[in-house]
Amino acid sequence: MARRDMAAAAAAGADLVELRIDKLEDMEVLEDLLGDKVCAAIVTCRPTSEGGFSTLGDEARAARLTGGVAAERADYVDLELATVLRHPTLLDRKIPAGIILSVHDLSAKPANLDDLVHQLDRRPAKVNKMVWQAQTIRENLDALNLLRNSRRPMIALCMGDAGLVSRILGKKFGAFLTFASLNADSATAPGQLTVADMITLYRWDALGPNTKVYGVVADPVRHSLSPAIHNAAFTAAGYDGVYLPMLVESDYQSFKSFLDGFLKFPGMDLSGLSVTIPHKQNALRYLKETGSAVEELAQRIGAVNTIVIRRPDGSAPVLSGKNTDYAAILDSITAELQIDRDGLGDLRVAVLGAGGTGRAAVAALAHYGATILVSNRTHDRAVALADEFNNRRGGISAVSFDELCRGAWDVFINTTSVGMYPNVDETPFWDRPPPFSAKTVVFDTVYNPMQTRLLTQAQGLGARTISGVEMFVRQAVAQFETWTGLPAPQAVMRRIIADRLGTPLHHK
Repeated sequence: MARRDMAAAAAAGADLVELRIDKLEDMEVLEDLLGDKVCAAIVTCRPTSEGGFSTLGDEARAARLTGGVAAERADYVDLELATVLRHPTLLDRKIPAGIILSVHDLSAKPANLDDLVHQLDRRPAKVNKMVWQAQTIRENLDALNLLRNSRRPMIALCMGDAGLVSRILGKKFGAFLTFASLNADSATAPGQLTVADMITLYRWDALGPNTKVYGVVADPVRHSLSPAIHNAAFTAAGYDGVYLPMLVESDYQSFKSFLDGFLKFPGMDLSGLSVTIPHKQNALRYLKETGSAVEELAQRIGAVNTIVIRRPDGSAPVLSGKNTDYAAILDSITAELQIDRDGLGDLRVAVLGAGGTGRAAVAALAHYGATILVSNRTHDRAVALADEFNNRRGGISAVSFDELCRGAWDVFINTTSVGMYPNVDETPFWDRPPPFSAKTVVFDTVYNPMQTRLLTQAQGLGARTISGVEMFVRQAVAQFETWTGLPAPQAVMRRIIADRLGTPLHHK
């Protein structure tokens, strides 16, 4: 099985494989694997104290790596700095395999990071390695800074969802390697990607020092399909960019700290961001506080979902904000109803949710004179939203959830995250959907899954439906073209989303 997995990893594009011998009892198995390698190999025997499974003492573990078949036939062996500090003579013996001297902290970033790097540099090794569990996205910058300033080849990355950025951008900053698993079930550390995702989704082989960085800022973020659609678009357009999921805690200070740090980091070249739940208002506040330009529409909506970052003539970054949800919502509805925007004024529309997407929907439909009922879990927010935009000919009213359920509308729009993956069994109405009919269009802005339970309920009652994918693709096309100045490969973007969600996408 190990030989099969080594071959599969090499076929998938891996340059090296790591052979973990933490629990291996018969060393002849290792000799067989290394005797006829199908791929270059690192051999590791990791103690439980640093995330492994070996219960051997330091000297017994070290003997497996610095002597015998591992030392003679492996390309590299990975030995912990802590082990060497306890037994200073372990590295006195010269071995053919290159030594990766490593530090792992499974709880948090080491407080003495600089001292540990100094300790690594003082010991004979081919490669330094520093890995820790990230608590915030800002810690990725600490890892990338280690790569920028390292005196010898280095591996530096953060574990966990917050550390995903360092696993991918290590290539841009000269990392000796990054780690990936053969499949999702075989990951050896939190946040580890598969080889297929690293190479195909995140374009590892195409990354370099000049690659521009983009991302989606959200909490949570691992469910997002934005990286798949934008990275595929970059590949199709021949554009040197990479788009990452960026986990940023929901409060404003976390958003500000993230953006300040990534904008200033040397060589990062952060060039654009998608902003989604719960940061659309945070993005608008940040842009206003920094004196950045915000389009009038986004200011009126009170939410930014797209940040554009330019560096004219290599100078300091200049930010601007816009809202691409607005047009995406309108175009999704008019395409389904086969009307132009002026025809929206004849509609009676229910909007559930008063967050960033809800505000965009209300602002867009109010502009064209639709009659709007808006409801939100916090009723005061619905009242404030209705009052803010209730200056158009159609009129806007804030209603309770029960009133919304009893109403009859031409269009119902769910702008909340209810029903979003992984909570796919949820629906705003649970088992008591409103009286949808063939005269109703039900629009769920949730795009993952493509077929939400709300849409299934609506279709069961004969209503016409609009998947959140339609809005998602439309706003993503606008973002891509704004960031790159290139026409978006729309067919590719739609195909990627349909493939990822496993459902054919029929575009009108």
